Amino acid sequence: MMTGEKPLHLTVMAHLSHTVQDSAVQKFLEDEKDPLSKQPLLHSNFLKSAEVKEKVLTLVLECHPKDSDIFVSYAKALEGKTIEGIEAIKTVVSTEKITPSLEKRRVPGVKRIIAVASGKGGVGKSTTAVMIARSLEQQGEKVGLLDADIYGPSIPTMLGLRGKKPEVSEHKKLIPLEAFNIKVMSIGFMIPENSAMIWRGPMIQSAFLQLLFEVEWNGVDTLILDLPPGTGDIQLTLAQKIHMDGAVIVSTPQDIALMDARRAVSMFQRVGVPILGMIENMSTFTCPHCQKESHIFDHGQARTEAERLNIPFLAEIPLDIRIRKSLDQGEIEALPHISLFQKSKMEI
Repeated sequence: MMTGEKPLHLTVMAHLSHTVQDSAVQKFLEDEKDPLSKQPLLHSNFLKSAEVKEKVLTLVLECHPKDSDIFVSYAKALEGKTIEGIEAIKTVVSTEKITPSLEKRRVPGVKRIIAVASGKGGVGKSTTAVMIARSLEQQGEKVGLLDADIYGPSIPTMLGLRGKKPEVSEHKKLIPLEAFNIKVMSIGFMIPENSAMIWRGPMIQSAFLQLLFEVEWNGVDTLILDLPPGTGDIQLTLAQKIHMDGAVIVSTPQDIALMDARRAVSMFQRVGVPILGMIENMSTFTCPHCQKESHIFDHGQARTEAERLNIPFLAEIPLDIRIRKSLDQGEIEALPHISLFQKSKMEI
């Protein structure tokens, strides 16, 4: 086994075609689970390449430097296993080299940062971010909320701050607006409501970093980041540049959302951000007329996925018209089910 620091790019499986030994290798990679995400190694983001040549299977694994000991031990264990038709298993563990330009920064005036993320849009990530912020505030925390969803900033509407603009302090920094004792900043305060954001990645990253570091967050215990949906370059870069104390993953129960939630979990694990847990949104629907409960998007699958990934399951949020009305009207003091977070296992 060898170790190195040069990141390796994803390559296709080579020489795994129609032979018996090929199907045996694929089964081996399906059965083996990576040590962090617990996903089948064949589908894990930590597996960068797998190649069979002259009856030798070579596996290249890539991980964050802090997880290198875990993966080195895991790789040694893999090398001791056997596969039909394969004479030897060799492994290479590559650690991502974080350059000084990507060293994680802490935000002045903020004790800790919690990211609220999802693998895809439309699962209620911003709704959940607001509910977490409100719940922490009710428990006595001094809370900030940064709407980092550049393409679809919805926090100003949800907190009744539409049309308002932040002022500039004598130190030439933005003063966050306040609603329900929560300090709030959003790109939505800076641009016309109906304007389309057509910025490319570097512009978005620059704007977001300004909203973080050029704002007077003074005295904030917990800053909630409502991240853009997805697991692309923007999310990865932000996770590498900013010191985050943890991430909460939001998903609806159906398989297509959970597939992307797994990618979000894997992304944060690879950059060394602890996963605080997963929340299932739109978990159940109770008819207001007959009181019958329906599982429109399935139910309980996020809990099952969290158990499979060995991360905490925090809460279920129902599909409830009162939540929609409260946030549309910017009246979050009327939000129901907020006690879910107060009773949950989330510890910061």
